[in-house]
Amino acid sequence: MEYQLIRSKRKTAALQVQENGSILVRAPYAMSSLQIEVFVQKHRAWITKTQKQILNRQQTCHMITDEERRTGIEAAMVRIPQRVAYFAKRMGVTYGRITIRDQKTRWGSCSTKGNLNFNWKLVLMPPELLDYVVVHELAHRREMNHSSRFWAVVEAELPDYLERRKLLRQQNFS
Repeated sequence: MEYQLIRSKRKTAALQVQENGSILVRAPYAMSSLQIEVFVQKHRAWITKTQKQILNRQQTCHMITDEERRTGIEAAMVRIPQRVAYFAKRMGVTYGRITIRDQKTRWGSCSTKGNLNFNWKLVLMPPELLDYVVVHELAHRREMNHSSRFWAVVEAELPDYLERRKLLRQQNFS
C-alpha cells in the first residue's frame, strides 16, 4: 500500500485519506520504517473503507458553483456570527474574532486565544447542525479539549448533541 510519509515531533502516528484517495501517514521521528509499515497494514481495512466512502461521496455529491459559494459565504458572514453571539450569551463565554473559511476537512475550530473559525458550508445544512458546531466550538472556551467535562458543557446546551453530531458526519458538501 503506497502512502506519503510526514515525520514530525508528534508522539503518535496518524492516518489521513486525502480527497483524491491517497494516503498520508504522519509519524514521530523516532518511529522506525517497519513500525510505520505495521501501523499502515493494521489499519488497511479502515483505509480501504474510507477510500470507498470518498469515491462514493464524489459520485453522489453536488458540486458547488462559484455563485453558490459567493452567496453562501455572504450568508455565513451574517448568520454564523448571530448564532455565535446567541449561544455565547446563553453559555456565559466570550470569544475573539470570527472567521468564515472555505475548508475541506473541518466545520469549525477554536484557537487558544478564543478566535473562532467556521466553514461557510454550515449555512447549507439544517440549522440544528450549524448550532451544534457553534456550541461545540464555544464549549472549547471552557474546556480546550474533548474530555468528559467538555462534552458535559455541550450537552448542557444541546441535550441531543449526539444525534446532531451523527447527522453532521453524514453531510457531503464539496
